[in-house]
Amino acid sequence: MTTRSTATTPRVLISGGGIAGNAVALQLTRAGIRPTVVERAPAPRPGGQAVDLRGPSRIVAERMGLMPGIRRHQLDERGMLHVDTTGREIVRMPADLFGGNGAVAEIEITRGDLNQVLLDALADAHENAGCPGVEYRYGEQIRELNEYDAGIRVEFASGNTEEFDFVIGADGLHSTTRRLAFGPEEQFSTYLGAYMSYFTVPTPAGIEPHWMTMYSMPGGIVAGLRPDADPVTSKALVIVRCAADPALRRDSVAQRELIRKSLAGGGWLTATISDAMDRADDFYFDELARITMPHWTTDRIALVGDAGYCGSPLSGQGTAMALVGAYVLAGEIIRTPDDPAAALGRYTETLRPFVETAQQLPPGGVKSMAPRTRVGIRAAHALVRVTSSRAVAPLMARMLSETEKYNLPDYPATPVPN
Repeated sequence: MTTRSTATTPRVLISGGGIAGNAVALQLTRAGIRPTVVERAPAPRPGGQAVDLRGPSRIVAERMGLMPGIRRHQLDERGMLHVDTTGREIVRMPADLFGGNGAVAEIEITRGDLNQVLLDALADAHENAGCPGVEYRYGEQIRELNEYDAGIRVEFASGNTEEFDFVIGADGLHSTTRRLAFGPEEQFSTYLGAYMSYFTVPTPAGIEPHWMTMYSMPGGIVAGLRPDADPVTSKALVIVRCAADPALRRDSVAQRELIRKSLAGGGWLTATISDAMDRADDFYFDELARITMPHWTTDRIALVGDAGYCGSPLSGQGTAMALVGAYVLAGEIIRTPDDPAAALGRYTETLRPFVETAQQLPPGGVKSMAPRTRVGIRAAHALVRVTSSRAVAPLMARMLSETEKYNLPDYPATPVPN
């Protein structure tokens, strides 16, 4: 069955109910546009690793009225510690060391909590007169896209077919929307040399509260523990440098085995982390990869966040790009809802300078983050000490604040005429 819209306001389909997708949906519904959001998960996903707000993304959160909710869920994370195999502190980096732009920012919040803040804001918006709300379809995803002059015909996994004026891919690193509209993932994805996993563990005794603790092992393996919203639990983080292995995709047994073997006999709390992994119900594992594309839009289809311009966790700007990208994309659609090509063209032109800066990786990339040798680990710790010193820290702060130079447009959520 195919249904076609007769509404004067545009029909907008958003694929992905995460931070980027919900941020676009919030701005659109505030402007009188009722988007449809499809999310393949059966419900919103709670928890997740800590993400941060800094620079333009914090401004976006303030303009969107999200800061009260973010403050309620904000993690009490005060910086990062590097430790040796016995847990002895090697170097300490407070959150305010580089003007709040270091590995741990002033505002940290779990990914699930930030998404819930957006969902709460959407629920509040729906109560306002003139706000049409959002249609959510959980357990659904796009199967086929056919773009033509007057719209986009979308076939869903459920078998239904509908037509839309805009389709927005906010479906992450392995975006189905990107594959259907622009081509195979391999054309745009660069493997950065490591896999990353995180999951919830009981907080081990002896861990300093409120501090992210990191431990490096020979072989290019890093293990860490981050404060969680509940102090009785922590988020374990494991990075493993190795050759890309396509067989690991969606094979959680093989993924856990790689983590288990990598941590075996590693010292510090690696045995505790490995044991807790098997009991974790939120185990996450994926490659560290970068998505670079010559363009993120067609005349009616746009990618936002990791789907279009993932910088990988190494960039430290994933949430910033998701929020800023969503804000700009929604703002441009609201400006000319009856001219998709013009709106999406302005989105690309306006956002490109920010993305090009935000996608930049730290010098050395994963090699400097996860050295393979003991000598390399000692050199990495020495470099941290130098960059944290009173003489060098101000220079690092300037280098890490480049995205703050971005001239963020201001988009009032003006209602779209019916």
